[in-house]
Amino acid sequence: MWGTRKLSSSRSPLLGVFKSGCWGTQADCCLLTTSAVYLPNQLSCTLQIKPWVFSEYRIMWFKSYRMNFACLNTMKSYRYPWTRPCSTSRTTVDGSEVNTFRTLAHKWWDEQGVYAPLHSMNDLRVPFIRDNLLKTIANHRPGKPLSGMKILDVGCGGGLLSEPLGRLGASVIGIDPVDENIKTAQHHKSFDPVLDKRVEYRACSLEEIVEETAETFDAVVASEVVEHVIDLETFIQCCCQVLKPGGSLFITTINKTQLSYALGIVFSERIAGIVPKGTHTWEKFVSPENLESILESNGLSVQTVVGMIYNPFSGYWHLSENTSLNYAAHAVKQEHPVPAGFVVKGDMGEHQADVSTSPAAHGELKK
Repeated sequence: MWGTRKLSSSRSPLLGVFKSGCWGTQADCCLLTTSAVYLPNQLSCTLQIKPWVFSEYRIMWFKSYRMNFACLNTMKSYRYPWTRPCSTSRTTVDGSEVNTFRTLAHKWWDEQGVYAPLHSMNDLRVPFIRDNLLKTIANHRPGKPLSGMKILDVGCGGGLLSEPLGRLGASVIGIDPVDENIKTAQHHKSFDPVLDKRVEYRACSLEEIVEETAETFDAVVASEVVEHVIDLETFIQCCCQVLKPGGSLFITTINKTQLSYALGIVFSERIAGIVPKGTHTWEKFVSPENLESILESNGLSVQTVVGMIYNPFSGYWHLSENTSLNYAAHAVKQEHPVPAGFVVKGDMGEHQADVSTSPAAHGELKK
């Protein structure tokens, strides 16, 4: 995911000049002298730098939300290793998508209707979520393996995924910007007293609850959602912000390929009518590589990416190594402690780290 790019410090909302000198072996702790001027609305950002990403004589700039390093003989680009706060002033909700799903809100629990593929997908996505979460739990209760876990189901629709996660013992909050979807979900869970206590639904967008639920959830699920948002970068930032450190993000979506256009839109929507016409927009599809890049840039480490194949004749899904159509991804939120010796001073304006530098390194950098 690390590419080679030209370095630039222009167009950056984070103003500053950074100079660094690193010497010795790569395993040595980086010694850094840093000064920076922050815009007022950037004061909530926390600078966290990994010592091991430096090697000899590198110059460091901050360009918007990524870090660029220039070596004397090589150039590399690294995404920033911390998470910037999600902007609550921006929405990821597409109004036209809301209108589309509003007209289908009463059909969520029709297992033979337009949402039949999502009902069938539960046979894959529920075990995928459960099994990956169990890897993080030392002990779990038989029958209720996710007991004690808090899960946020983003774009929950009628609750097709929220309910089975609740039955596994998790405390689930399902959110959706379509009021009619939430009413359908609440009505359906009311028939099960156990679920009525474990599952909660809210009619809202992810951005609306980011501040009140920061680092609240053990897992965030966005299943068949990211291909409907208008700002994927902001959406992923918000997902990361509500996750606890070490928490898991699960995404299922559609790859952006010619095959996905032919089968996912032309065949599924216009010919076979498996899903309603206009449900998907090919331009919003995202490849696993691009999704992984966005996840990594927001402090999430991708653990698994696996393909999912749907058979429209049998109505069943199966896992595959082929990700050219649908795929599922699991990522974990990383913890990035500030290295020893890096001290941020001051409440406003100027922030700097006090450490020594190498005269030899500075001599090389001036050349």
